[in-house]
Amino acid sequence: MNKRVFLIVLDSVGVGEMADSIEYGDKGSHTLRACTTSDKLNIPKLTEMGIFNIDGIGCGSSVASPIATYGKLAEISKGKDTTIGHWEISGVISPVPLPTYPNGFPEEVLAKLRKATGRELICNLPYSGTAVLDDYGKEHMETGALIVYTSADSVLQIAAHEDHVSVPELYKYCEDAREIMSGVHGVGRIIARPFVGDVGSFKRTSNRHDYSLLPPQNTMLDSIAAAGLDVLGVGKIYDIFAGKGITDYVRTVSNDDGMLKTFEYAKKDFNGLCFVNLVDFDMMFGHRNDVNGYANALTEFDVRLKELLPMLQPDDILMITADHGCDPSTPSTDHSREHTPILIYGEKVQVGKNLGIRDGFCDIAATITEYLGVDADIKGNSFLGEILK
Repeated sequence: MNKRVFLIVLDSVGVGEMADSIEYGDKGSHTLRACTTSDKLNIPKLTEMGIFNIDGIGCGSSVASPIATYGKLAEISKGKDTTIGHWEISGVISPVPLPTYPNGFPEEVLAKLRKATGRELICNLPYSGTAVLDDYGKEHMETGALIVYTSADSVLQIAAHEDHVSVPELYKYCEDAREIMSGVHGVGRIIARPFVGDVGSFKRTSNRHDYSLLPPQNTMLDSIAAAGLDVLGVGKIYDIFAGKGITDYVRTVSNDDGMLKTFEYAKKDFNGLCFVNLVDFDMMFGHRNDVNGYANALTEFDVRLKELLPMLQPDDILMITADHGCDPSTPSTDHSREHTPILIYGEKVQVGKNLGIRDGFCDIAATITEYLGVDADIKGNSFLGEILK
């Protein structure tokens, strides 16, 4: 029987500050704890797996006999963004954080963008993705200038109305921006943000597209694919890794859609890794400081998790983790530097095993490649011997 690993990243579901969180302005951040303050949180399956048994979790109610192995991971890389978090999960350490632009992009970048696109640029500030449309959408429609903005993340985003700039045209502009944003300005992602609607009722569409920086070296995805095994991406996994090392993928429109598409892969007889990102936690609720929405999203995931477990085959391993935090209860709308959870489940996996606190998201990559029998030149220390029965 094939060996299959399902790796689900609950995007931004951190489980408490790290020792260096204060250096990132995140002292006291704890995304999961924030959610436990909401009456919308009801996660019996995650609780049963041991999420509240994690060392130092400081919230929720532990269970006497968890059905999974559990623990938490400290990030080694410098940063707290999606790209660096996923790279580390896949076995790549980033000693230098990706560049951010709290005061907007420098003129040297803007000049190159104007020349490449043939258009003027407006905004050039860190901005909420919905507020930027309210404040600049009308001017964009009247002048044709592109809305260029960033966030606390290492991103350059270009927004344009689909009736004024076609989606293929916007994608071309973002491809140009990706070439421009290299070297010292090598941001993690260029994001196309098409929108529709009229003034006062603008709405972003599902035609978003990310242009990611290529990982600086091979990841576990490359090694697994090179061994002739499957690497299946669900959600924005394909975009995060710029397609590198992925043999098949599906995009998603929501967490629930992501889980339904994971179910479809679970019904197939693949051999290798199914890598899933559920971004709503971060995008819809963490960045918007919506504690109740975040808690409800975890509740909805828990329902789907209960449905997934019976689909697992005897040699399957399920891992649930995160890539950073995004505490919705703090004044900041930025990501937070936090530990991430690790829950591991399967017929071959010990129940109630406490992995404690481990250094490096990359231990996940080392464990997965060892389980799949793949040679990989990646960072990380495998915990496979600690978790198998």
